[in-house]
Amino acid sequence: MQDHVQKLDQFGDVMQLPAPLTALLRRAETVTLTALLVIMAALWAFFALAAEMVDGDLRTFDEAVLLALRTPGDPANPIGGPQIQIAMRDITALGGVTVLTLVSLLVIIFLVLRRQAASALFLAITILGGQSLSHLAKSGYSRPRPDLVPHGVEVATASFPSGHSLMAAVTYLTLAVMLARVEKRGRIRAFYMLCAGLLTVLVGVSRVYLGVHWPSDVLAGWTLGAAWALGVWIVARALARRGQIEPERPTDS
Repeated sequence: MQDHVQKLDQFGDVMQLPAPLTALLRRAETVTLTALLVIMAALWAFFALAAEMVDGDLRTFDEAVLLALRTPGDPANPIGGPQIQIAMRDITALGGVTVLTLVSLLVIIFLVLRRQAASALFLAITILGGQSLSHLAKSGYSRPRPDLVPHGVEVATASFPSGHSLMAAVTYLTLAVMLARVEKRGRIRAFYMLCAGLLTVLVGVSRVYLGVHWPSDVLAGWTLGAAWALGVWIVARALARRGQIEPERPTDS
């Protein structure tokens, strides 16, 4: 019995985490640890999708979803008619560089007018960083665009991951995070996040509907973009504690 106890003690000593990591975990809030776990899960999902894509295992899923959005027997004709096609083209523009740049500039100006120049600079850096992430991710994979259906809009770059979906997630979710920091009303914060999530989903759906991306391209863009935006939130909290950017306003309810 004594030998068994000694072995358990030795096992516990082996399993002890390094002192710096233990100290970090003690200082971290539960919400921060949860956010880190979500980021890890999102990154795992992205690389899992990438691996499945490289192996060709997503072809059946991608084709089934893409064809489900087309008139049976006529892949050239999307469901819903011309009005839905026009609406989807309008929605997909919300994930384009022009619109995302304009919206980002407006929010940056808003933060400057609120005398939060440090937060505005941080936001600009994170958006530019997200753009670099998008280019880097695309350069790592050379997946051709869907050839199963005609394209509803012009495209030029590789297919995986969806740049529109990734940048919509990066930009809208990051903007929502930064706007929520200066808002004390909980319901308004929730509204920011809801709008950001809705815009991100709509942009991704429009890319598949228009036939310019496989569904797995969009899923990969969403996961990577969401991981980036959540990481921005964690960094913003850390910088605020150190006084390097403006502190977050306490929420009322």
